Amino acid sequence: MNRTRRASVLAAAGVVSALVVTGCSSGEPDQAGGSASSEGLVVGYDSYFVGNTWSAQLEAEFLSATERESADIADVIVTQSENDAQTQISNVQSMIARGVDVIIVTPISPEGIVPALEQAAAADIEVILSASGAETDTYTSYINVDDTDFGATGAQWLVDTLGGEGRIVALNGIAGVPTSDLRYEGAQAVFEAAPGIEVVSVIDGGWDQATAKTSVESLLAADPDIDGVWSQGGSMTLGAIEAFEAAGVPLVPMTGEDSNGLLKKWSSLIAEGGTGFDAIAVAKPTWISAEALETAIAAARGEQVTKDNLLEPEVITSENLDEFVRDDLPDSLWVNTRMTDEEVVALFG
Repeated sequence: MNRTRRASVLAAAGVVSALVVTGCSSGEPDQAGGSASSEGLVVGYDSYFVGNTWSAQLEAEFLSATERESADIADVIVTQSENDAQTQISNVQSMIARGVDVIIVTPISPEGIVPALEQAAAADIEVILSASGAETDTYTSYINVDDTDFGATGAQWLVDTLGGEGRIVALNGIAGVPTSDLRYEGAQAVFEAAPGIEVVSVIDGGWDQATAKTSVESLLAADPDIDGVWSQGGSMTLGAIEAFEAAGVPLVPMTGEDSNGLLKKWSSLIAEGGTGFDAIAVAKPTWISAEALETAIAAARGEQVTKDNLLEPEVITSENLDEFVRDDLPDSLWVNTRMTDEEVVALFG
């Protein structure tokens, strides 16, 4: 497979590094519709963000999948948007100009990306939306967990666990990012239907452990009477736990995601017993990007693919925690993965 200037392969694990650069083919693909099918597909992938471990693993899952699907791929072009919507639009337009056969993209701005998607459709390029949607139906397939349902699932567990009564903190991701906004929208609907629940503070934690810890520490210093934490990110939940422990405030039920660091901490708290802590981890799998690649290949072959493939969020509770926690792998791992253990170690160290 011709992959000039493609991201390097990690020799120890056989996985393509998450620290990628824009790839290019040594030959020039056709400018309308990509390279000839006999030579394999030219795949364009925009990495919307690698600023946290989930988004880094999303990209790594895609790159790992390109190795598994290498028989169908002639070249892979990877761009970085660094969570900037205008950069992403330019990246997609560049892929169109280079004549890729398929584009896989995680829209940063659901509205802003629309003209670029329409340009791709006009060039007969298959477009797969991965992990985030767009305000248009001009795409081949959209693959995601329903983020509204994601937020509501954790919120309903928290309301039920608290018996419908309590003062809670909400930890969001990044304001304006669709994933964050939709998750909190789902949670809000649940909280508003539970009159005994009071949301005393809403914090933008950036899906970052240190940011969440600092913010929750400040909150607890002023108001330690907190009964529960709704968090839409595993790293933020871990930061919240650390903040409660540092403040000497008894732990409370918290929601989170399937990050291995959180699961390890959760497992250790269960072993200690009597902490007052319980949790649910709602999973949005990083293998969505691998599924997007498989869908893109199928669509390019002319196969029928699902237009809107919205997956049910999987949940981890104290009852099935032991099936998912990996004490032998790094904390940074998101456990619902298709990557091998060797690839995970190579990615996260």
